[in-house]
Amino acid sequence: MGSVDVLNSKIQLLFASQNNFKRDELAAILLPEVELITLKDLNYSIELEEDYDTIEENARQKAQFIYHLFNRDCISEDTALEVESLMGEPGVHTAHYAGPGRSASDNMNLLLKNLDGHQHRLAQFRTVICLIYQGKEFLFEGICKGRIAEIKQGDNGFGYDPIFIPEGRHVSFARMDQAEKNAISHRTLAARMLKRHLPHDSGT
Repeated sequence: MGSVDVLNSKIQLLFASQNNFKRDELAAILLPEVELITLKDLNYSIELEEDYDTIEENARQKAQFIYHLFNRDCISEDTALEVESLMGEPGVHTAHYAGPGRSASDNMNLLLKNLDGHQHRLAQFRTVICLIYQGKEFLFEGICKGRIAEIKQGDNGFGYDPIFIPEGRHVSFARMDQAEKNAISHRTLAARMLKRHLPHDSGT
């Protein structure tokens, strides 16, 4: 997988998502080399389709759609929370585990209900980022291992953050500030791999 060949010192990438929380997390990691443009910046508010059975295919689907629609270099991501004792659930259905409303509270409540009585609560967050630059496509994966808490903890973050405790830590993502979470998160690990493919970056 080769490096992206770019001459400019700062790259503009369109982020194929309506989720500002994810945009902020990625921007904090990719700056200063990359400027993320949002779909809202382009007055596009239609939810992107995710029709596939894997997060890799969903990330590619969103990036390819946006690339061909706007003819702009872009990135997309898809993330799965995979719980060992639930055979990998919620997996590709992470965002809408409790239904199409994509309610974070409902998703967490359902997951905690399904884990009721389980002593084995190991899980991992897995993110795949798809980059399309000048027609070339790259995939980057980041994994953060941890476990599911028995109750919700904290008010920061989004999604399942209040019930996910990263490996080696004693508090959930939702009890960390953004810098602390960004130091270890799945999205960070994938974004760092992407960043190493960009010019004028030391890889640190």
